[in-house]
Amino acid sequence: MTLFARIPKVDRILEWDGIKALLGLHPRPTVLNAVRTVLDSIRSSARSGLFREEELHESSITARIESEVARATAFSLLRVVNGTGVVIHTNLGRSPLSKLVKPLLDEIAFGYSNLEFDLEKGERGSRYSHVEQLLCELTGAEAALVVNNNAAAVLLALSALAAGKEVIVSRGELVEIGGSFRIPDVMSQGGAILREVGTTNRTHPRDYRQAITPETALLLKVHSSNFVVIGFTAEVSATELVAIGREHSVPVMADIGSGCLLDLSRFGIRGEPTVQEFVQAGIDIITFSGDKLLGGPQAGIIVGRKECVAPLKRHPLLRALRIDKLTLASLEGTLRLYRDERQALAEIPTLRMLTASADELAARARSIARRVRRASPPAIRLTLTNGISQVGGGAYPLLELATTLMAVEADGISSQEIEIRLRGMDVPVTGRIHKGRFLLDVRTLLDDDIPFIAAALRSLAD
Repeated sequence: MTLFARIPKVDRILEWDGIKALLGLHPRPTVLNAVRTVLDSIRSSARSGLFREEELHESSITARIESEVARATAFSLLRVVNGTGVVIHTNLGRSPLSKLVKPLLDEIAFGYSNLEFDLEKGERGSRYSHVEQLLCELTGAEAALVVNNNAAAVLLALSALAAGKEVIVSRGELVEIGGSFRIPDVMSQGGAILREVGTTNRTHPRDYRQAITPETALLLKVHSSNFVVIGFTAEVSATELVAIGREHSVPVMADIGSGCLLDLSRFGIRGEPTVQEFVQAGIDIITFSGDKLLGGPQAGIIVGRKECVAPLKRHPLLRALRIDKLTLASLEGTLRLYRDERQALAEIPTLRMLTASADELAARARSIARRVRRASPPAIRLTLTNGISQVGGGAYPLLELATTLMAVEADGISSQEIEIRLRGMDVPVTGRIHKGRFLLDVRTLLDDDIPFIAAALRSLAD
C-alpha cells in the first residue's frame, strides 16, 4: 500500500471517538474544516519527504484536529499583559478602564437601557445627555458632545464650522500621528481650506493677524502630540490666539490630543495643559481623546461654547460618528470618578500608573518577584534593575519615568525566544528586549496579571 493510500479518509476520521466528541461541542463545518486542514498538512509532509510514521496514528491525527479546532474557534481579541512600560500603549488598547466601571457596563451590556429615552418626559431623548452635564461640570465648558474618537471630533468640528472656508494653522502644528492621521488630510475631508502660517519652528501672533480674511472660519491650534521641537522656537499660546480671534470675530479651536483633566505637575509630570486651562483661556471649541490621559474608553470629546457646539449637534455627520451605549457607560463611569480627585488617582489605572513613584514601584517589583519566583522552577531566573517607562499615546514624548524592571532569563533560551514564547501564551505576556535581556516593567503590570506571568514563565521550563 502506498503512503498516500494509508492516509485515512475524512469519513473514516469522523467516526473516531475523539472526533465524535468534537462534533458534540462544535459546529460540524468547523470540525470538517479542521480535519481537511490536518489531512492537507499530512499530505504535504508526505510529498516533502519529511513524513514521520507516527503522523498516521489515530491519536496523533486527533490531537492535531483538536488543536486546529481550538485555533479556529479562539477569539481574536485577547487580554494581554502589558509589561512594556508604555502606559498608554495604542497597540495594546491604550487605557484600561477602572474596575469601578465594570458593574455599570454589565448592567448596560446585558439588558435594555435609556440610551435615547427621556425617563422623566417619557419620550425620545439624546444619548449625549448622559455625559454632557458631567463634562461641563468637570471642565467648566458651556456645552459638550462625544463622538467615536478624536479624529472624528476634529472632522465633525471642521465640517460643521468651516466647510468651504479657510482655517488658519501654524506650520509647526501640521502634525502626523500614528496610523498616518494627518491634520491637513482631516481638514480636506472636512471641506476646510488649509491656510498655513509661520514656519516649522517659529510662529508669531502677527502671522495669524496677517492671514485673516473674510473667508477665515477658524483659527486652529493643534497639540504636537508625539514630537517636540526644541531650540530656536516660538509659538502662539492659547490665550494669545483667543485674543486674536476676538479682535477679528473669528472662533478659535484647539485639538489638544490627550485630554488631561488633572494637573499632574506635583508628580513631576509637567508640560501638558489641562482641558480646564484651555476652557479658561476662552477657546471656543476643544477636542481631545477619551482613552489617553483621561483613562477612559476610545472617544472623541468636544467641549466649548454653546453657540459653537450647537452646529455640531445638528450636523448630519454626527450620526455616522456617534458612540454606542457601552462607550457611553464606560465614559460616564470614568468621568464620575473625577468628581473626587483622590478617587480618580487611585482608581483610574492610567493615572495610577503614571503617578506611581520610583519607591512604590521598587517595592511592588520585589513583591511581584517573590510571588513569581515561588511559582517558577529553578531554570527560570528573575533579577530586578532600574529602568525607564514612557507615557505613550502621544503625550509627554520626552518624559522619562523612573521604574523597576524584572529581567527574565531561562536556561538554554535566548531573550528573543523568551519574547516569542511569552507572546504566544493563551494570555500573551509582552515586554521589551534591551541590551540582550527580556524585561518586564512593573509600572504597567496590573495585579490581576501576576498569575498569567507566573504561568508564562513556568511554561519556559517545559
